Amino acid sequence: MNIYIKELKSHRKSIIFWSIGVFLMVVSGMTKYDAYSSSGQSINDLLKDMPRSLRAVFGMSDLDLSKVSGYFGMLFIYLLLMATIHAAMLGATIIAKEERDKTSEFLFVKPVSRNTIITEKLLAALTNIIIFNLATWISSIALITKYNEGEAVNRDIALLMAGMFILQLLFMVIGSALAAVKKRPKTAASLATGILLVTYMLSISIDLNKNIESLKYLTPFKYFEAKNVMFGGGLDPVFVVLSVVLIAVLSAVTYVFYKKRDLNI
Repeated sequence: MNIYIKELKSHRKSIIFWSIGVFLMVVSGMTKYDAYSSSGQSINDLLKDMPRSLRAVFGMSDLDLSKVSGYFGMLFIYLLLMATIHAAMLGATIIAKEERDKTSEFLFVKPVSRNTIITEKLLAALTNIIIFNLATWISSIALITKYNEGEAVNRDIALLMAGMFILQLLFMVIGSALAAVKKRPKTAASLATGILLVTYMLSISIDLNKNIESLKYLTPFKYFEAKNVMFGGGLDPVFVVLSVVLIAVLSAVTYVFYKKRDLNI
């Protein structure tokens, strides 16, 4: 029994729909950029009277939206939200679904260790988030190339996709760790999504109040912001190391607690 292949097959429709969704998000965003650019009026002028709090909520702070790089930087936060929500839900459900669907007995009577089961499930989840990341990357490059007017952005987009991938991994293992720890694993996906939204709201609060900037280490959405990655010198090594440590710890939690838990068959 190849658990990895089985999990890929069970999630193939889901990843197709998510990939189409992220493609349409990029198409919609870049079409709006083209419409604003063709109007002859600067996007910055159109938005300068917007309240600072509203600009922070929509990811418009400190970006030159008249340039394709700045506009994509604003769009990136929405792509990142889609990617991390997908990863968090995937990490939780791929671990918890045997108990949710009452198939635990079928799976765990097979001559295979729990470590092997968890490993193959996480590898399947990893494959799905790689596909999502590639779909986002290819869509972004294709659409930006269409509307770009000579600005060099391919390297910056590659860095953003690398940052997105790290956060996808992080939220995937947040979901899997919650599913392994909780006695009712079917609620892990909603809890992981709740944590994601809380950390996103914290990142907005930090943008609005610089006095709490020290809290940026508590929200992954401040780790690889477009304005820093694209215009500030790339990925911050401190946040890369912090992310890797968190991913390692949460992966260990997934293995340790899932091996010990009594399954609801």
